[in-house]
Amino acid sequence: MNNGTHKWLNIKYPQNYIIRNPFQGALIIALFIFGFAILYKPLNTHAARTLSYASTMAFYCFLSGIFIFLSVKILKTVKYLSNSKDWTIFKELLSVFIVLFVLGIAIYLLGFLIEPSAKRWNISTFLNSFKGAFLTGIFPLTFFTAINYRFLFWQSVKYNEENNATTGSENQPHENLIQISSQLKKEELNFYPSQFMYAESDGNYVVFYLNKNNLVKKEIIRNSINNIEQQLSEIPYFLRTHRAFIVNLKKVRNKQGNTLGYHIKLSDSEFKIPVSRKNTEIFNKLLAQYHI
Repeated sequence: MNNGTHKWLNIKYPQNYIIRNPFQGALIIALFIFGFAILYKPLNTHAARTLSYASTMAFYCFLSGIFIFLSVKILKTVKYLSNSKDWTIFKELLSVFIVLFVLGIAIYLLGFLIEPSAKRWNISTFLNSFKGAFLTGIFPLTFFTAINYRFLFWQSVKYNEENNATTGSENQPHENLIQISSQLKKEELNFYPSQFMYAESDGNYVVFYLNKNNLVKKEIIRNSINNIEQQLSEIPYFLRTHRAFIVNLKKVRNKQGNTLGYHIKLSDSEFKIPVSRKNTEIFNKLLAQYHI
């Protein structure tokens, strides 16, 4: 595999709706296959001896749906495929293939409940079951994969907009994206240093106030303010001014108070943020160094 293909397969991608929602996904596939079978009667499908054609197809589709539901639930327990936030094109294609593979096995095995077993113990019937599964099941699965392809274009546009907003001009240096992890592991928050205004502790959560495209937005993540302080420690002008607040010193508009403590206001915000007495000295030192 060449480097370009490897890089493309590992691009982040939204998880398929059917994989993300096993019950609804199994129902969608079962209904699609049933409708397809009734309308087109593919691959010489036929009725069972004691059932009508519609009842036979309904039986196949209902039990196939159960197989699909269970396979996706099991799939989501596999560590490599369990995190939807870390989904890639390769994981998407792999999961689609696995679901279709399980569907082929399901169709082959379910046939033993309807047709004489002696007629099914052959490689031709086995391969036909997989052929039918792939030709019908691939449509609903790849439909949701395909509609998510717009995500790649949207991500490119979003990156360019945010990069332009944070740099201000082509002459300014490129900013490295900050990635904040959560105690929940599946949760993540990304932003550029110049977008960060301040963060506030709120019980078991930390509320981030970010300026994106000239709009102040709140982002909430489950974590402690102590852990967030550690994750932001590489940015020298991000200062913990109080036990519950971390501030971007480049955003400070004014301050009020004395050596017993301050209250500061930030650009694009009227909220007053406290600076505790023990932090006034370091606050003044870093403010003089980094404030624009």
